[in-house]
Amino acid sequence: MRDGDNIRRVEALGVDFIGFVFHTPSPRCVCALPSYLPAKAKRTGVFVNRPLTEVAMWADHFGLQFIQLHGEEPPEYCRHLRQTLGLPLIKAFHLSRPDDLRRTLLYEGLCDYYLFEPRGTSPGGNGIPLDLSLPYNYQGRTPFLLSGGIGPDSIEALHRFSHPRWAGIDLNSRFELAPGLKDVERLKRFLQLINYKLPL
Repeated sequence: MRDGDNIRRVEALGVDFIGFVFHTPSPRCVCALPSYLPAKAKRTGVFVNRPLTEVAMWADHFGLQFIQLHGEEPPEYCRHLRQTLGLPLIKAFHLSRPDDLRRTLLYEGLCDYYLFEPRGTSPGGNGIPLDLSLPYNYQGRTPFLLSGGIGPDSIEALHRFSHPRWAGIDLNSRFELAPGLKDVERLKRFLQLINYKLPL
């Protein structure tokens, strides 16, 4: 997110995390401090294959509280990042078949959450729904978030989904008026319908 007033209104809905994308090719990329930064929701920086020094610079500049990695960052990168910054990590994994989950085994103990989303043309925010049959095959210990094309028509499928490590959902493109600008009223209605069913 980039607009200070929009950030403030979304935070007032009680969300747990608010993301800031530091990936230059993305239309959601934030290049300057917004006029308001979350005071309650966790400030989460989203990076794609960036040098550790750059991640550290933005983490300090924005007062980030979580780092979300959306590229091909290896386990050693995650280990070094945690040791250097002392911040919790979310690592995204792109799923198109059950075997894609095997890669998560390499990151056990290095991340606080995984994020499961479908493969798309960009590292995230493609608006493509995730096949919810895939996360059922996950047998790791790290809790995970579901992402990928989640919108108002996803409520029934999410109510049916169940997994002991499922920790929440990532809402993005289906609730935007423009890249990085959320439709607050639409998001509010969705949260009212689904919050009582979610594990968080």
